Amino acid sequence: MDKGVEAAARVPADAGAERKRRVHGMLKLYYGLNEEGKAADQPESLDPCDINGPHFDPEVYLNKLRRECSLGELMDQESCMVKQIRSLDSDMQTLVYENYNKFISATDTIRKMKNDFKKMEDEMDCLSANMAAITEFSACISGTLQDQHTQITKLSGVHTLLRKLQFLFELPARLNKCLELQAYAQAVSSHRRARCVLQQYSHLPSFKGIQDDCHAIMDKLAQELRQKFRDGGSSAKDLSECVELLLQLDEPAEELCDKFLSHARSRLEMDLQGLEAEIRPFPSTPVESEAPGGPARKPSSAVAAGSPTDNSPKTSALPSPSSKTDILEFIDRGCNEFVSSLCLVITSYQELFINHAQTGELASKNIPQMANGKLHAFVDDLAARYFSLVERRMQEEKGVGDNSLLVRALDRFHRRLQAVAKLLPGSSVPNQGTEIVIRAATERVKQYLAALQSFYMDSLTDVRQALAAPRLAVAGASVAAGGALLGGPASGRDAPTSLPELLSSLSASILNQIKSVLASVHLFTAKDITFSNKPYFKGEFCSQGVRESLVVSFIKFVCQSSRQFCESAGDKGGSTPPALLLLLSRLCLDYETSTISYILTLTDEQFLVQHHSPVTAVTTLCAEAREAAQKLLNHYVKVQGLIISQMLRKSVETRDWVNTIEPRNVRAVMKRVVEDTTSIDVQVGLLYEEGVRKAHSSDSSKRTFSVYSSSRQQARYAASYTPSAPMDTNLLSNIHKLFSERIDIFSSVEFNKVSVMTGIIKISLKTFLECVRLRTFGRYGLQQIQVDCHYLQMYLWRFVSDENLVHFLLDEIVGSTAHRCLDPAPMEQSVIEVICERG
Repeated sequence: MDKGVEAAARVPADAGAERKRRVHGMLKLYYGLNEEGKAADQPESLDPCDINGPHFDPEVYLNKLRRECSLGELMDQESCMVKQIRSLDSDMQTLVYENYNKFISATDTIRKMKNDFKKMEDEMDCLSANMAAITEFSACISGTLQDQHTQITKLSGVHTLLRKLQFLFELPARLNKCLELQAYAQAVSSHRRARCVLQQYSHLPSFKGIQDDCHAIMDKLAQELRQKFRDGGSSAKDLSECVELLLQLDEPAEELCDKFLSHARSRLEMDLQGLEAEIRPFPSTPVESEAPGGPARKPSSAVAAGSPTDNSPKTSALPSPSSKTDILEFIDRGCNEFVSSLCLVITSYQELFINHAQTGELASKNIPQMANGKLHAFVDDLAARYFSLVERRMQEEKGVGDNSLLVRALDRFHRRLQAVAKLLPGSSVPNQGTEIVIRAATERVKQYLAALQSFYMDSLTDVRQALAAPRLAVAGASVAAGGALLGGPASGRDAPTSLPELLSSLSASILNQIKSVLASVHLFTAKDITFSNKPYFKGEFCSQGVRESLVVSFIKFVCQSSRQFCESAGDKGGSTPPALLLLLSRLCLDYETSTISYILTLTDEQFLVQHHSPVTAVTTLCAEAREAAQKLLNHYVKVQGLIISQMLRKSVETRDWVNTIEPRNVRAVMKRVVEDTTSIDVQVGLLYEEGVRKAHSSDSSKRTFSVYSSSRQQARYAASYTPSAPMDTNLLSNIHKLFSERIDIFSSVEFNKVSVMTGIIKISLKTFLECVRLRTFGRYGLQQIQVDCHYLQMYLWRFVSDENLVHFLLDEIVGSTAHRCLDPAPMEQSVIEVICERG
């Protein structure tokens, strides 16, 4: 309903607006106006029948209508004209009604204007009469004074000349008076006013005497000004006035600049000598002889899990060994003494020689440009010496315990140099200072990297010591090494008790150390540090300095140093404990799966790293860590396999297999092989998952010589074992090998327990096989090998991924033994089983 009312109200309003536009349109059409209200430039119509034209003739128009139109058309035309006339009358009345107030106001305005113009005309007539009277009086006065004007002008000139002469004759006395009152500026001004006149009339004796007196007085004044300038004890305003007066007395500007800078240099060099005294008495050789990171090889912020509190002294609590004051005090002294004095010298020099407005002859000597060049050379020379001292002091900051003093010192150093940049635009001093800040930050990053590397190597040393302690039992005996990770005393009670705990402790201590280092380095990018937000520092420092030079370099160092343990040349590789190889392989694998990504993400988030410059991708580092883990694990398999192989080789080489007695039990070395294999299986299982095995047969533990095809075949042909028979048995054995699956002994292992154990057992049994092929056996030697192989088969099949692999290798061993046997008579299977069960 409300909408209907609004619509009804809107219709009359719209209709009224439309009607008003139509009325105005008709009026414009009537008066010949366009949309802008101006008369349209249209040619006048000469047609007498054009009812809107100026030459309209009613009679002609009416006669035309009567001739051309019928009665009905005439009636229609008449009604149309009547409607138009009524409409025009109505529109005219509407316009009059709407503009009635305007008409009344316009009438009043016109009446008022008539009155105002009449009053203005009266005032203009009065002004014209006054101006005529003034002109008449002025002409009368000029005529009266015309005769005396020339005489007055002449007398005025004589008076001026006499005043000048009086000034010249009184000038020496005036100058002496100014000299007594130390009104040097007034004396110089008076002399400059008279100098040209005295020079022009110096040929006259009277003027020559005045000139000589004035020169003597001004020489004395100049001498006093020079002495005052050399003393330098006056205020800046007095000194500025002194220099300006000397310049006005034609003193060489270059000489004044040199004297000012020489005096300032002596004071600034005293400040530099004071700073150098802070460095010189303490040689830096003791610091250079230490390893990177100084005595704090492991900052106290990183504590291994389960390790005792580190009671060793901290580097941050000790003063720098090569300086009496810390770095912040040194920089404060340099800024408060040298930099502040240098800024005062620059300000004073600029006020005296550069910014001071030069007038007259001085403006043409181009003094500011000359003075500015000398100032730049002066500042650059002294700043270079100051920067050299600062860098020498920075190099003494070897400790990585407390980073806040260095960052605050660099911030203060950078902040104070910005004042020099504002006072002396175009100077290279701020840029050189910025380079020192960047070099100091980069050097500190290198020190932290060296400290991390040292910490990592020391941690590995502690781990090796822990592994060298009483051996880990089958279930993981205790290893006293936890406290050693941070240099604390080793305690069996508080130390990690198994390889997983040792790995967790090592990984946690390294990660905590990295976090501690990142927290220390993050001080360089704090919001309240002036240089931290500068684009020339933050982007490059965070990306290349922290991420690449520190974090990425340390990760690469971990991978490279871990791979070095795989070097088997000399004693280096042989002395590495196998458990350390296994632990490092798991550490590198953990780095590949999660730690590297976590560390780099933490670094990028903490330092807001923007990869404008090329950086090392996470995938590249993960691939390097995985490669290191693979190499370590392969080497672990090789080392453990060689240890067992060594026992088997000695057991074969040191026994007389031809004259041995009939076997009654399993040899002790075979029991030792099974025990060591079981111990290795437990050790690997502490760090790696089980892995995938092929399905075992139900009688795996009871399979014996029934699977040894070679020995079965040789036993079958034992009756025909004659000198001509070996060719047949060799051929039969070779044919059997052709149809057997090839076994790659030294293939790369996977990251699981089954694969590792399979690789170790393959190496061990392959060594056993090769040793057997080099020996000659008797009947009982063959039977002893049968018993040993059956015992190995009873236990080793549990550790490998495919039991057929163990069966095949043991079958090869028995077959090769039978082939090398002088009297191949195999032992009964039941007897073998009894001996093995009893053993």
